[in-house]
Amino acid sequence: QVQFVESGGGLVQPGGSLRLSCAASGRIISIRTMGWYRQVPGKERELVARISPGGRIEYADSVKGRFAISTDNAKNAVSLQMNSLKPEDTAVYYCNFVTTDVRGPWGQGTQVTVAS
Repeated sequence: QVQFVESGGGLVQPGGSLRLSCAASGRIISIRTMGWYRQVPGKERELVARISPGGRIEYADSVKGRFAISTDNAKNAVSLQMNSLKPEDTAVYYCNFVTTDVRGPWGQGTQVTVAS
């Protein structure tokens, strides 16, 4: 079964940048559409970026132009470069397959806090 381990979160000031990484094991991620999600307490998990095996990329409107998703097939990993961070980007960030019928268990995620 696939497992995901997210890292790279932290505390950053508004306007700052962070790069999140997601290492996968148990399944090759490059054959499926991968996504970065985020969740704040009391709200549903939100898909913010996705990348298909063919390289098609889509972003939620709230992060378009600021976030960039990429994959490293050699490392079986996916990254999320986050620039111009805003307080509303504060959340726990997760990675997983987008297609629900192949989605693995959710990892622990990585906390991103944007505050001055």
